[in-house]
Amino acid sequence: MNTLRNHSVLLAAAGTVLTLSLTACQSEGKADSAPKATVAATVAATGKAADGKDTSASGTTDAAEPARSTESKSPRDSAAGSAGTTGEQASAAARVCTARDVRVTAATQDGPPYTHIVLTAKNTSGSSCRLAGAPHIQFLESHKQDVPVVAKSKPASPVVLTPGAPAYALVKLSDGGVDEENEPVSAFSVMLEGDSTVIAVSAPGSGIAVDPAKALTGYWTPELRNGADDF
Repeated sequence: MNTLRNHSVLLAAAGTVLTLSLTACQSEGKADSAPKATVAATVAATGKAADGKDTSASGTTDAAEPARSTESKSPRDSAAGSAGTTGEQASAAARVCTARDVRVTAATQDGPPYTHIVLTAKNTSGSSCRLAGAPHIQFLESHKQDVPVVAKSKPASPVVLTPGAPAYALVKLSDGGVDEENEPVSAFSVMLEGDSTVIAVSAPGSGIAVDPAKALTGYWTPELRNGADDF
């Protein structure tokens, strides 16, 4: 009887030890599997192992890294574009010249017969201004309409006068023929675009002969240009 009882006790003890061993193995298995699952998830999400090496087959960079543009501009191109834009903005922002900003004079062009004169508008103010359009000219009291403007003489960009800078406008008086209906003019009126102030301009020399039917004027320009100002 004692032998049977002792054998039963030994079997019960062995079962307890086996149960504890299995429990410990299961716990160790769970502990080992957690880090492995975490590492696997990290590699799948980022494409990189814990040591920073790329695990992807194609060798591409991390998807989180922003894409870089393949187009590039040289510093010279960027500076030129910026300067051009700045210049256009400055021209558009300049205020329009008024009669108080400029001094208008007239001089004959070429020799006799004097068929053209050149108007000069010089900025006498202390700041830059924009000389818009063409001069509004009336030569005679009997002809109150402005002298027609030649469209081809219009400059490509606004004429901005810095202090002391001039602009020019070519004016045709007649065709130079003896049979024209010319009238003597010793002074005439000029108005600027956007300003109703009348500027009295003295004719060059002892006066000019004007045929109202042939008179024409060009736009204000920084300089007289062959071709655009030939009319």
